[in-house]
This record gives sequence, C-alpha cells and structure tokens, in this order.
Amino acid sequence: GYDTGVISGAIEPLTARFALSDFMKGWASGCVLIGCAAGVLLVGPLSDRFGRRLAMFLAAILFLLSALGTALPQDIATFIVFRFLGGVGIGVASISTPMYIAEITPAHLRGRMVSVNQIAIVGGIAATAFVNYLIAHSRGDPTHPEVQRWLTETGWRWMFATGLVPSVLFTLCLLFIPESPRWLIEMRRESQARAILSRVGGDRFADIEGAAIRASLAREPGTWSALFSSALRRPLLIGIALAILQQITGINVFLYFGTTIFKSLGASTGVDAGLLQQMVINGAGVLFTLVAIATVDHWGRKPLMVAGACGMGLSLLAMGVMAQRLADPEAVSHWMLVFILLYIACFGLSVGPVTWVILAEIFPTAVRGRALGLATFFLWMADYGVIQSFPLLDAKDSWFVERFNHAFPFYVYALFCVVLVMIVWRWVPETKGRSLEDIERGWRAARLPR
Repeated sequence: GYDTGVISGAIEPLTARFALSDFMKGWASGCVLIGCAAGVLLVGPLSDRFGRRLAMFLAAILFLLSALGTALPQDIATFIVFRFLGGVGIGVASISTPMYIAEITPAHLRGRMVSVNQIAIVGGIAATAFVNYLIAHSRGDPTHPEVQRWLTETGWRWMFATGLVPSVLFTLCLLFIPESPRWLIEMRRESQARAILSRVGGDRFADIEGAAIRASLAREPGTWSALFSSALRRPLLIGIALAILQQITGINVFLYFGTTIFKSLGASTGVDAGLLQQMVINGAGVLFTLVAIATVDHWGRKPLMVAGACGMGLSLLAMGVMAQRLADPEAVSHWMLVFILLYIACFGLSVGPVTWVILAEIFPTAVRGRALGLATFFLWMADYGVIQSFPLLDAKDSWFVERFNHAFPFYVYALFCVVLVMIVWRWVPETKGRSLEDIERGWRAARLPR
C-alpha cells in the first residue's frame, strides 16, 4: 500500500525536477503497474516451486531497492527503473500475501484474515497521504516559492525514502512466520506441515487438514497445462473476470485522479483539496474495509459482493446524472462528494477486499500460485487500461465530453458494476466456512453429469 500510494504526493515536484512532458508524467506514475503485471507472472511459478515465504522475501527485497532507488536518482530513466522494480515487488506481494494467509488460516477465520490484508493496503495508502502532507508542509507553506524549490529538489526524495520504514518492518516480520503447510505437504515435508497445522488448530485439525490436502494434491498436478485444462476452466475464468471487474468498475479513477476531482470540490466547499482527498478516499476506504473484515465470515462473500456492487453502480449512475444534467457547480460539488463517499464505502465494504478473498480461495492448492498470478496479471493490466483511458474519455475537447459533459466514464463504470453483479450472482460459489479442499471438490462435482 505504501509503495502504491507514495507517488500521489511526489508526482508534481518530480515533474518539475525533471521537466517531464505529459506522456512522461503519466509513464512515471504508470510504469509501476507494468511492474505489477510482471511481478504476478513471476510469483506463481516461484511460489509453487520455492514456497510462499521465499516469494514474500523477494517482494521485501524489491521494496527496499525501490525505496532507495527512487529517492536518489539524478535522471528520470533511473527513477523509472527502480519504480518498475517496486511494481514487481507490489505484484509479488499482492499474490503471495493473500495466498499465504488463505493457506494457513482455518476456514471459519479465512475471509476475515484475507480481508486484513486489504486493510493493510488501504492503511499503507492512507499513511503515504499523511506522510507526504507532513513532508510538504515541513518547511512552511508549500505555495511559498522557497518551499516549492525545496520540494522540487529534495522534498519528493524524502517521500520515497520513507518507504524504507515499511520495507524493513515487512522484512523483519517475515523472519518469524512459518511456511505454508499446504506447500510443505506438496513438497513432501509432512512433519513440518503437521507441526504448523497443530499450532494453528490443534492435533485433530492437523490430522484432518493434512489428509484433505494430500487427497487434493493427488488429484491435481501443479502445472500450467493442468491450470488450462477443462477441469479448471470455470474457476480460472471466474477468477480472471472478478479481477478485471474489480478495476474497471472505476475505483482507481478516484485514487489516481482524485486530486483533480477534489480541487474542483475544494473551490466550492472551502476545504483544502489535499486534506479532503485524504479524508474521503483513505478514511472511507479504511473504515468500510474494517466493516468487511467484521462481516465477511458471517454474511458470506456473495451477499457482500452483490450489495456492494449494486451500491457502487447506483452511486456512479448518480454521479453521471449530476455531471450531465445539473447546471449549478456548487450543488454538483456537494452532491458529488456525497456519492463519491458512498461509492468508496461500498467498494471498501465489498468488491475491494472480498475479491481478494475469493481469488485466494477458489483455485486448487497445486496450481494456486499460477492461477492467482494469472488472474492478478489481468487485474493490473485492467488497472493500467483504466488509468490510460480515463483522461481520453474525460478530455475537454473529446466527443464524449461534448455529448455527455464529463458523465460518460461514470456511465461506463456503472455498466460494469451491473456485469459484476450478474457474474457473482450466477457463477461464483459461496465459500463461507468451507475448507479450501471442500471448495475444490465443489468444482469437480459441478463437472459431473447429472
């Protein structure tokens, strides 16, 4: 989360320091997403062969290198190389962390614990907004020419350098965690796996889970050909669809372009735009992800996903109608703020964390690393597509703005919310309270003739 969010406060002084064109400004921000896509393709085979713990260590090393490399460059090319490496680390961590949590946690706690990963991510993003704000104001008013000069030369470097703190903490924490017991059984290291399962849930739990894992692994080979076989086609397509739809329902428009949106809000509300953005995006995201943690193992995955996607779609539709129809800018600003808050609340309650819960659960153990990596590759590429397309859809001289007055992107994202509801309602199984092996048996049963 920290590595993802730090660019938001640093991009303007970075642009001034290296005199970046619009294209290079976008590339300096977006290259991290290409790194994320590369990381998720790497982590599947790596974690399946060498273990989940080693994959997380690789992510930690890349975070450390990126924090140092993006703080010290003398040219933009060097900055982009290390920003890309940080993206690879984000990609690796985005797969290995929820996968590890899902594999080591008992079924009745799994949804809650995988959702904790999401609260850590949004918490990291919130931390960057706070730290960037403190750095920007550490020398006085950021609009003062002397302070602006310091930010352009040095201040943005401190923003990236502070990423060393979470990177070191992450590395130290990894020293104290055990390997995934499911991976250990796959590697025939039975005694280690049983000891870990006993710590998690007691000896009886270890016996039952160990037997179920061994039976599961005996049925499914952990290869790319097995992943693309007809037997796994349904969970793979569902996973890819959910990963793409999590992004193309619009969340990152508010994360990446929130400053532009909230500047117009600040003009009419009288509130500092940067502070407003931090309060709305990060505060609402953290608050409602906490609600998701408390409810995902009680209400279930499907009810949360359907309710949240419906709320997101209605909020986006309201934003579009206001952007297209209302003539009073002040009224639009106030109501737009309300519906952005509602949209982010619905995302934080459902589609944000619960998508990761489902992705971590639905794939068989033997191919989980590869499958989760492939689905998340599509997630990051969809993220990149949204970030590249929004400025084109919302450009002042575009046909879309001439016809819809900045409303068209909101209508598109609302339509994808409808698609998400339909897919979850029709195709996604409820996994609440079920073991990973029981979920896998459900896919096999669905293939049997009636």
